[in-house]
Amino acid sequence: MSQTTSDPRYGLKPPKRPMRISWSDERFRGIVWQVVVVAIVAAIFWWLWSNTVRNLEVRRIASGWGFLGREAGLPIAESVIPYDPTNTYLRALTVGVLNTLKVAIIGVVLATVLGTVLGVLRLSKNWLVSRFVGAYVEVVRDLPLLLQLLFWYAVLQGLPGPRQAVNPATGVFLSNRGLKLPWFEWLDAHSWALLACVIGIVLTLIWRKKALARQMADGQPRRVWPVALLLCIGAPLAVWAAQGAPFSPDIPYLRGFNFQGGLTVSPEFFALLVGLTLYTAGFICEIVRAGILAVHQGQWEAAGALGLPRGRIMRLVVLPQALRVIIPPMTSQFLNLTKNSSLAVAIGYQDIVSIANTTLNQTGQAIEGIAAIMLVYLTISLSISLFMNWYNTRIALVER
Repeated sequence: MSQTTSDPRYGLKPPKRPMRISWSDERFRGIVWQVVVVAIVAAIFWWLWSNTVRNLEVRRIASGWGFLGREAGLPIAESVIPYDPTNTYLRALTVGVLNTLKVAIIGVVLATVLGTVLGVLRLSKNWLVSRFVGAYVEVVRDLPLLLQLLFWYAVLQGLPGPRQAVNPATGVFLSNRGLKLPWFEWLDAHSWALLACVIGIVLTLIWRKKALARQMADGQPRRVWPVALLLCIGAPLAVWAAQGAPFSPDIPYLRGFNFQGGLTVSPEFFALLVGLTLYTAGFICEIVRAGILAVHQGQWEAAGALGLPRGRIMRLVVLPQALRVIIPPMTSQFLNLTKNSSLAVAIGYQDIVSIANTTLNQTGQAIEGIAAIMLVYLTISLSISLFMNWYNTRIALVER
């Protein structure tokens, strides 16, 4: 046996040959080429940076992030946190980031639920249902997203005014002013109840992990749902009741030419959310369908032989296995939905792109404004990718 070949029976490793400072040495050439490439890239970035700084100085354009502390004077129609035009540009950009996160998070949840349901219905044995879902998928995927956003915004603008608003349920009104929903006044008791619910979820996950470990040890299944019901619902309700059980419903009502009270969903946000959800759900539907079809037919037959109904087979046997195929492309759709939310500027929803564009127009600092937009989307995208990759690794099959 050659001295450079390891023997797997004894776990021996080949001796490591020292690197020679010679062009004939492969490792030396690799290091040299890497240093050259890094030097070239650094030189290009330095040239671009120095050229940009010099051009800004020649044109007497201010640079830097000092403008973030100045008064914005920028009106923002809706915000997650309190905002006033007398606040700084930093707070205005923070409002834009939160508005982007709001539509991205809600859109991802709704698109995932709708896309999963449509993906299952796409495989229905009912000819009418499967063909209807197939037609929906083809239509929403073939039309540009911007056109769909403009369509839904035009539909909402074409609704009647508040006095003739559509009233599908008590306290729910749909008009050209947006969607009005019943709401309640948020008090300290609700905050404590929410905290108790979060703690209950964490404790439930810990209990579930221990219950599975004990089941693997003695083969006795242990129910998790009673503990989850007690910790996630019973404990928050007890905390809420201990705080006096305050509940002040805020029902919207018509007063004059507009509605008062309740929760307002603006036409811009509503149109953006509906457009993003329906568009992304079409792609998620096909991803879910492909993941289900990737599960071998023998899994269906084996579960059916045990007497399980088709619905439980889908929920307990097929979908958990299909997740390993669904998650990677689903990550791309989550990223696409988040980045596509930047089209909100076309229908007047003030997200980070809209507010940053207004900021750079007022201050003249375009580089900083564009850099802020890029930094926000880069951070959100990397966060989504890291979480989805962690989850994909967690559900992956572990080879023994």
